[in-house]
Amino acid sequence: MDSIFVKETGKYGRGVFAKRNIKKGELIEVAPVIIIQKDEWEKMQNTILSNYVFRWNDHKAIVLGYGSLYNHSYRPNAKYITNFTHFTIDFYARTDIKKGEEIRVNYNGEPDDQTPVWFEVIDETRPSFI
Repeated sequence: MDSIFVKETGKYGRGVFAKRNIKKGELIEVAPVIIIQKDEWEKMQNTILSNYVFRWNDHKAIVLGYGSLYNHSYRPNAKYITNFTHFTIDFYARTDIKKGEEIRVNYNGEPDDQTPVWFEVIDETRPSFI
């Protein structure tokens, strides 16, 4: 992961940031997943993990690498694709991302989906830089 790092955002915990300029369309990270079967998830859903899982068909997935640390945005500069064949979540730049810029995805899956999420979204008038 020579192009990204994790640090405190100063607003909402940790986030993933660009170590270098990343071009639109560039693959940022291929994050392997651990699948949690639906019946197992029922026992775990009231834990802290509920804030970090991704949908995986009828199941859930814990994303390894930095995958669970990307913060949410309704104006994301990155997107993720669920790769069922390789059991990964693949993160790509939607826009050019500058060195030091926080990399954010829309937790709803589709970058333009404005459906409310389960927490209050902090004002996004400016991107967060180092």
